[in-house]
Amino acid sequence: MHRSATDPRPRVLHLAQPVEGGVAQVVLDLTKAQLAAGLRVTVACPGGELAAGARELGAEVREWHAGRSPGAALPDEVRRLARLLHEVRPELVHAHSAKAGLAGRLAVRGRVPTLFQPHAWSFEAVGGATGALALRWERWGARWADRVVCVSQAERATGVRAGIRARYTVVPNGIDTARFTPAPATERPAAAPLVVCVGRLCRQKGQDVLVRAWPEVLRRVPRARLVLVGDGPDRDALRRLAPASVEFAGAVTDVRPWYRAADLVVLPSRWEGMALAPLEAMACGRPVLVTDVDGARESLPPGHRAPCLVPPGRPGPLAGAVTGLLLDPELRASLGDRGRRHVQSTHDVRRTAEAVAELYRELLGGRPLVSSERRESIHS
Repeated sequence: MHRSATDPRPRVLHLAQPVEGGVAQVVLDLTKAQLAAGLRVTVACPGGELAAGARELGAEVREWHAGRSPGAALPDEVRRLARLLHEVRPELVHAHSAKAGLAGRLAVRGRVPTLFQPHAWSFEAVGGATGALALRWERWGARWADRVVCVSQAERATGVRAGIRARYTVVPNGIDTARFTPAPATERPAAAPLVVCVGRLCRQKGQDVLVRAWPEVLRRVPRARLVLVGDGPDRDALRRLAPASVEFAGAVTDVRPWYRAADLVVLPSRWEGMALAPLEAMACGRPVLVTDVDGARESLPPGHRAPCLVPPGRPGPLAGAVTGLLLDPELRASLGDRGRRHVQSTHDVRRTAEAVAELYRELLGGRPLVSSERRESIHS
């Protein structure tokens, strides 16, 4: 698709793989804000939740067939993407996560202003030769990103320490604070203490550590319940590992009821960029417990770190922290209240969208993202 000569607005292409979870939500939130501001937005991805959500918002969606991980199909994926770029003719490309960042930069090679947003570095997810290869690529591919957008200062620091020489900008993740809100007290029936873990069932999110910690939690809080909300490649292994009392809710279309019902939301990740689940939970007024990894610690408000931060990969400290919070309702209430105020002031999605828009304006040479007529209608 060629840009109309009569339409001065630049076209933004969001390129994404994966198409579910936090990455997809970030893309949808940006797409929604950019469409509302009058930009022309195209989303290229391999279908799934992201494509359906983008179409519902009114964005143009282009199917880009690509697997989640690099492999022998990569050259064909890059060629398909190059053809798509020729058709769409974007004036700015925003590539999300490792796979889209790899294929996108190979296809664009600096010919169009390009932002790369890792959403957690690829080389943290793998070890050995694969991890070394991923790091080598990130160092080399940085030349084809006009800006690397990190969602936390810690993520940026990890890239710098790894020798990735890039122009970095930190834009913390944001969530819709008007959508994620506390439930009325009348909607929280008295029941057994409920711990909820929301996220893709995979090694990164660390649900196996929480499941291993759970018997010790039950020893001290016998009526406690644990619910894992989400789906993913580790589902069957976790079911085999988990005690019978652990519940698997699967993937849900609306996670808010689970946050609002929880006495404690836990995210025991092994690595993160900045997960949305703790932000969403805090916006719902719920206390959170996360691991001391990049991005996760930065999502917490000042003063939360002592009771709400545990070392990754260690069931013992995790069980102790979960138990301590379950046995202290006054502390949980205080943490929930402070967490909501923190998210409202620091992680509202409108702040995130405006920070990204400012980057776009900079990379487009200060060119307005919308026409003067549209700006007048927005502010009238």
